Amino acid sequence: MKITRLTDSEKPSFCWDRDWTVGEIRRRLREATGLERLQLTGWILREGAFQEIWSFFSPQEVSPSLDSVMPFLGRRKEYWRYTFDVWRKLGKI
Repeated sequence: MKITRLTDSEKPSFCWDRDWTVGEIRRRLREATGLERLQLTGWILREGAFQEIWSFFSPQEVSPSLDSVMPFLGRRKEYWRYTFDVWRKLGKI
């Protein structure tokens, strides 16, 4: 699996509807709490390319809140449920 490491000045491919750089998204993730953080995490998982997503957090960081993020995953909900289930079974998270 190839992971794309994004620099703070780049605009990620999934950010077509917002004028945010990677650095801005990282700042928002650091500062967000509660519902805002869940929505932001859901947006990244829903819209981001798999290789880009891990520039913002790790699977280990997402896993504990995955059930709370599920309502924000839209069409990607089952994909992420399956992916995290497999990672758990394999002992990756």
